Amino acid sequence: MTIQPLDELDDGSVHLLTIEEYAALGETEHGYTELIEGRLIMSPSPVPDHNNAALELAVALRPRLPEDFEVQMDVDVDLQLALSDEPGSSRRPDLIVVQRDARKRVRSEGGMIRASEVLLAVEIVSPSSKRMDHVHKRNDYADAGIPNYWIIDIDDPISLTACRLTEQFGYQDDQVVTGTFRTDVPFPVEINLDRLV
Repeated sequence: MTIQPLDELDDGSVHLLTIEEYAALGETEHGYTELIEGRLIMSPSPVPDHNNAALELAVALRPRLPEDFEVQMDVDVDLQLALSDEPGSSRRPDLIVVQRDARKRVRSEGGMIRASEVLLAVEIVSPSSKRMDHVHKRNDYADAGIPNYWIIDIDDPISLTACRLTEQFGYQDDQVVTGTFRTDVPFPVEINLDRLV
């Protein structure tokens, strides 16, 4: 049985989706969805520059990853902020670095990748997503315990904001970089940001 999101119930209230119900909805036809506290949020499909930046970043990261991690693009992540029978929250980062076993677990058990399996989440800023990426998703990923979050703005000059999770203060910005981004956290990598677009 697939429960349609936001159906009005007999008592006039609205049905909020759990993660399991959201995962059962499957793929959407246009754009994509995210689940925030049980409510579907629709987003438009990205533009070619956005997709190219994600692809180029994935290609740059793959040879630098620790052996037990892999890059995944545009997949739902259960933020694990609610019990399984409560309205859930799921985001779809543009790119994640995730434990290699996560994909095998999803294949055998179903569901989706869990925030606890994600080492790095990356969002590529679109004109309509600046506040979402810098404020809302930043807070959601920190609350979910994802240790590293990169925000890439592809407007000229292309920049990357690297955020690292701290125990007391949520994400702290390590740096905002243009040109070449170099880091050892969460793994050693060098990325020529100008080549992303």
